[in-house]
Amino acid sequence: MPKVLVADKISPTGVSLLKAQPGYEVIEAYGSSPEKILTLVEDVHAILVRSETQITREVLAAAPRLVCVGRAGVGVDNIDVDAATERGVIVMNTPSGNTIATAELTFTHLLSLARPVPEAIQSMREGKWDRKTLSGTELFGKSLGVLGLGRIGAEVAKRAIAFGMRVLAYDPYLTEARAKALGVTMATLDEVFGLSDYITVHMPLTAQTEGMVGKAAFAKMKKGVKIVNCARGGIVDEAALAEALQSGQCGGCGFDVFVDEPLAKDHVLRTLPKAHLSPHLGASTAEAQENVGVEVAEAAIAVLNGGSPANAVNLPSVDSQTLSTIRPFLSLAEKLGAIVRQLAAPGRIESLRLTTFGTGSEQGAGAISRAVQRGYLRGILEGVNDVNAPSKLKALGVEVQSVRSTAEADYKELILVEAILANGKIISAAGTILGKAQSPRIVSINNRTIEFIPEGKLLFIENQDQPGIIGNLGTLLSKERVNIGSMALSRVGGENALAVYQLDTAPSEATIKEILRNPAIVSASLIDA
Repeated sequence: MPKVLVADKISPTGVSLLKAQPGYEVIEAYGSSPEKILTLVEDVHAILVRSETQITREVLAAAPRLVCVGRAGVGVDNIDVDAATERGVIVMNTPSGNTIATAELTFTHLLSLARPVPEAIQSMREGKWDRKTLSGTELFGKSLGVLGLGRIGAEVAKRAIAFGMRVLAYDPYLTEARAKALGVTMATLDEVFGLSDYITVHMPLTAQTEGMVGKAAFAKMKKGVKIVNCARGGIVDEAALAEALQSGQCGGCGFDVFVDEPLAKDHVLRTLPKAHLSPHLGASTAEAQENVGVEVAEAAIAVLNGGSPANAVNLPSVDSQTLSTIRPFLSLAEKLGAIVRQLAAPGRIESLRLTTFGTGSEQGAGAISRAVQRGYLRGILEGVNDVNAPSKLKALGVEVQSVRSTAEADYKELILVEAILANGKIISAAGTILGKAQSPRIVSINNRTIEFIPEGKLLFIENQDQPGIIGNLGTLLSKERVNIGSMALSRVGGENALAVYQLDTAPSEATIKEILRNPAIVSASLIDA
């Protein structure tokens, strides 16, 4: 019976969705101390939080049944994602629930920087009628630089275009087609800095983006440029920003996020009149809170009911349409990973190389790679899943390479997995999906064409191509009452024959040794597919 801990207050609708699930036990424990949380998580399968509760390595270690952690919001700063990944726990956020709310707040700041409405309101409260000094500018015809064209950045761009602004977009992952569809102009980072009248930030905080907008960046900007950050604190260097505001290089800023929150009472930005500051209100709308509460509840339900995780931050992101396309390939990929590891035994594998051919297998390449790794580790380690497979394989010292090939293959869609051994030898298996039933088929072993269904116990026999081998093998297996379900054979002139026997039950180790006593048998490997 799934047990869900709702550690922070989310939308009542989201909680009701959880409680409506048959067999679910839902614990609402808002405001619990860290010590209490450690007690509550002992037998839970899912934890839902906002920003208050800290999901630390210690908390994760205290929750042996934990399957997923859901964050009702975008940031996961309060969750130890690395520790969760090591333990195979899925971490999910809700990036779309507050998209509109954050985009609208961003545009509110842009408008307030163009027209000094906050200053006008304060002036009126003081009994003044100051029309002269409160004159502003129009957004129409101005250039807006958008750093990051994800969901929120795209929504801001749409609103800017509606106001008649020219949008310059910097995003390393933005395609020409996407830029054209949004009506924005692709630009380099320096072009955004040098040509924009306004700049708005919509990127995650990473090692690459931290301090991206610093002293050197402000020096490249137009004098009087105005900048907005409703994304993550730290992308804009706060000290450099304060200096630019004081010198006039920056004509104003609208900030909703800061490096340290809440912002210190004596922080320099609080003293600067051209700094419009808000206390992290990006998702603070009734609609956004309802959306993220429902979204995180639905995500947890999907995972606990055996479905695919939505918006997992420690798994490749695969939308439902792509998942439907690649699902048969995931099963195939797992079997390929398991087969090459067992065929390579007892050799020591140094690296795995995954090559995909075709169009369908291109989609969700990260998910396919993880399926290969999961299959490889099956039978070696317990508790392996898509989340922790890469870290567990890395711990074993096995390097993983993924290659997308445009070369022609014998099949429209093909997955090739190669295990490179310490001595340089390569063990390979390739497979595809055939028929309306979308059945996985192995179509090549060690570059030899052979077709079979990867199911159950498989006996791989390499032998000298001479009469009597199949009969002798059948006799030995029949003595142990092992039935042969099917057989696939590969013969190449001048080479040993390769046969794969699908068995109803596994023969004993003694029978395998007896098979190998035949001088015509080169190798015999029993594989669990």
